[in-house]
Amino acid sequence: MWMAYAADPSPLQDFCVAVPDANAAVIVNGKICKNPNMVVADDFLEQGLNKAGNTSNPLGSFVTPVNVNQLPGLNTLGVSLARVDFAPYGINPPHTHPRATEAFLVVEGTLYVGFVTSNPADPAQKNKLFTKYLYPGDVFVFPQGLIHFQFNVGKTNAVAFASFGSQLPGTITIANAVFGSDPPINPDVLAKAFQVEKNIIDYLQAQFWWNIN
Repeated sequence: MWMAYAADPSPLQDFCVAVPDANAAVIVNGKICKNPNMVVADDFLEQGLNKAGNTSNPLGSFVTPVNVNQLPGLNTLGVSLARVDFAPYGINPPHTHPRATEAFLVVEGTLYVGFVTSNPADPAQKNKLFTKYLYPGDVFVFPQGLIHFQFNVGKTNAVAFASFGSQLPGTITIANAVFGSDPPINPDVLAKAFQVEKNIIDYLQAQFWWNIN
């Protein structure tokens, strides 16, 4: 019997502090390592997650990421995190993280969260939605690659922290990717895919789609 296993590679050294992309002589899958003799404690430090993000935007939310782009010491370690701030009724809209599972901890407020499964093997079945109301101290897990969202259902601000199983989990916000790409997707393609009139697609593509990290 043949068996195969796949996982992120384990580091081959204690650390591999990332060199800024602008200073890298080559482009690699990930980031190249800083000379370990030049590594300092600040390479492993990021400050400011105690400060609220600016939620004065159409979505009423703000994500403050701490991934390898902000904290070079995370390079090759396979983890990252983010602070997510919500104004009353603010939303982190449906999105996916193609490279990581997310563990989501609420520290303030009440959030309605959920994720949708991938297409079922049986075409007669629908994608399944899993949702919960979260309160301070609650943790909810969003599996890697699945579409998920968080919505502040309270009348006060909400704060959460997300941890990821990747140094750079990536984010694909569904509405932005489908209706706000550059160049835009042919509206005939989207009209056929969504089974709506083309003028509806034209309207959606004409909107400004706010980016979330």
